Amino acid sequence: MSTALNMAGAANRENLLGSDSKTDNIINRASGLDNQGLVEQDEGLEKLDETVTSTKHIALAVNEELTLHTRLLDDLDEHVDVTNSRMQRVQRNLAFLNKRTKSGCACWIFLVIAIVILIVVVLVLIKYL
Repeated sequence: MSTALNMAGAANRENLLGSDSKTDNIINRASGLDNQGLVEQDEGLEKLDETVTSTKHIALAVNEELTLHTRLLDDLDEHVDVTNSRMQRVQRNLAFLNKRTKSGCACWIFLVIAIVILIVVVLVLIKYL
Protein backbone atom coordinates (compact mmCIF):
# COMPACT_ATOMS: atom_id res chain seq x y z
CA MET A 1 0.00 0.00 0.00
CA SER A 2 2.80 2.42 0.79
CA THR A 3 4.30 1.69 -2.59
CA ALA A 4 1.07 2.54 -4.29
CA LEU A 5 0.81 5.69 -2.23
CA ASN A 6 4.36 6.70 -3.16
CA MET A 7 3.62 6.04 -6.82
CA ALA A 8 0.44 8.04 -6.60
CA GLY A 9 2.36 10.84 -4.84
CA ALA A 10 4.98 10.81 -7.59
CA ALA A 11 2.28 10.95 -10.25
CA ASN A 12 0.56 13.81 -8.46
CA ARG A 13 3.88 15.57 -8.15
CA GLU A 14 4.54 15.09 -11.84
CA ASN A 15 1.12 16.44 -12.66
CA LEU A 16 1.59 19.44 -10.39
CA LEU A 17 5.22 20.34 -11.15
CA GLY A 18 5.69 18.85 -14.55
CA SER A 19 8.22 16.28 -15.58
CA ASP A 20 11.63 15.94 -13.95
CA SER A 21 13.33 17.15 -17.11
CA LYS A 22 11.69 20.56 -16.63
CA THR A 23 12.85 20.63 -13.02
CA ASP A 24 16.36 19.64 -14.07
CA ASN A 25 16.34 22.39 -16.70
CA ILE A 26 15.26 24.98 -14.12
CA ILE A 27 17.91 23.80 -11.70
CA ASN A 28 20.59 23.97 -14.43
CA ARG A 29 19.55 27.51 -15.38
CA ALA A 30 19.53 28.58 -11.72
CA SER A 31 22.99 27.13 -11.15
CA GLY A 32 24.19 28.92 -14.29
CA LEU A 33 22.86 32.17 -12.87
CA ASP A 34 24.57 31.44 -9.58
CA ASN A 35 27.88 30.86 -11.37
CA GLN A 36 27.42 34.01 -13.41
CA GLY A 37 26.64 35.94 -10.23
CA LEU A 38 29.77 34.54 -8.62
CA VAL A 39 31.86 35.48 -11.65
CA GLU A 40 30.49 39.03 -11.54
CA GLN A 41 31.07 39.16 -7.81
CA ASP A 42 34.66 37.94 -8.31
CA GLU A 43 35.26 40.64 -10.93
CA GLY A 44 33.82 43.26 -8.60
CA LEU A 45 36.02 42.04 -5.76
CA GLU A 46 39.09 42.15 -8.02
CA LYS A 47 38.31 45.75 -8.97
CA LEU A 48 37.80 46.56 -5.30
CA ASP A 49 41.15 44.92 -4.50
CA GLU A 50 42.85 47.06 -7.16
CA THR A 51 41.21 50.19 -5.76
CA VAL A 52 42.20 49.32 -2.20
CA THR A 53 45.78 48.58 -3.28
CA SER A 54 45.96 51.86 -5.19
CA THR A 55 44.56 53.73 -2.20
CA LYS A 56 47.14 52.03 0.02
CA HIS A 57 49.99 53.17 -2.25
CA ILE A 58 48.62 56.71 -2.29
CA ALA A 59 48.31 56.68 1.51
CA LEU A 60 51.92 55.46 1.84
CA ALA A 61 53.13 58.23 -0.49
CA VAL A 62 51.17 60.84 1.49
CA ASN A 63 52.67 59.44 4.70
CA GLU A 64 56.21 59.76 3.31
CA GLU A 65 55.47 63.31 2.16
CA LEU A 66 54.08 64.24 5.58
CA THR A 67 57.09 62.70 7.30
CA LEU A 68 59.40 64.78 5.09
CA HIS A 69 57.43 67.96 5.76
CA THR A 70 57.41 67.25 9.50
CA ARG A 71 61.18 66.84 9.46
CA LEU A 72 61.59 70.07 7.46
CA LEU A 73 59.33 71.95 9.87
CA ASP A 74 61.30 70.60 12.84
CA ASP A 75 64.55 71.76 11.21
CA LEU A 76 63.01 75.17 10.50
CA ASP A 77 61.79 75.42 14.09
CA GLU A 78 65.28 74.63 15.34
CA HIS A 79 66.84 77.26 13.06
CA VAL A 80 64.26 79.83 14.17
CA ASP A 81 65.09 79.09 17.82
CA VAL A 82 68.82 79.52 17.15
CA THR A 83 68.21 82.75 15.24
CA ASN A 84 65.93 84.02 18.00
CA SER A 85 68.58 83.40 20.67
CA ARG A 86 71.19 85.19 18.52
CA MET A 87 68.84 88.14 18.00
CA GLN A 88 68.23 88.39 21.75
CA ARG A 89 71.99 88.35 22.40
CA VAL A 90 72.56 91.08 19.78
CA GLN A 91 69.73 93.17 21.21
CA ARG A 92 71.24 92.89 24.69
CA ASN A 93 74.63 93.94 23.30
CA LEU A 94 73.04 96.88 21.46
CA ALA A 95 71.17 97.95 24.59
CA PHE A 96 74.41 97.85 26.58
CA LEU A 97 76.24 99.79 23.87
CA ASN A 98 73.42 102.30 23.69
CA LYS A 99 73.59 102.92 27.45
CA ARG A 100 77.32 103.26 27.24
CA THR A 101 77.29 105.71 24.36
CA LYS A 102 74.49 107.89 25.74
CA SER A 103 76.70 109.14 28.52
CA GLY A 104 79.73 109.43 26.23
CA CYS A 105 77.85 110.96 23.31
CA ALA A 106 78.47 114.53 24.47
CA CYS A 107 82.17 113.78 24.87
CA TRP A 108 82.38 112.49 21.32
CA ILE A 109 80.60 115.56 19.99
CA PHE A 110 82.99 117.85 21.85
CA LEU A 111 85.94 115.83 20.64
CA VAL A 112 84.81 116.10 16.99
CA ILE A 113 84.22 119.87 17.37
CA ALA A 114 87.67 120.28 18.96
CA ILE A 115 89.32 118.38 16.10
CA VAL A 116 87.52 120.53 13.51
CA ILE A 117 88.59 123.74 15.31
CA LEU A 118 92.15 122.49 15.56
CA ILE A 119 92.23 121.74 11.80
CA VAL A 120 90.84 125.20 11.02
CA VAL A 121 93.45 126.86 13.26
CA VAL A 122 96.26 124.86 11.67
CA LEU A 123 95.05 125.83 8.18
CA VAL A 124 94.82 129.51 9.13
CA LEU A 125 98.33 129.45 10.64
CA ILE A 126 99.76 127.78 7.56
CA LYS A 127 98.19 130.42 5.31
CA TYR A 128 99.41 133.38 7.28
CA LEU A 129 102.85 132.18 8.17
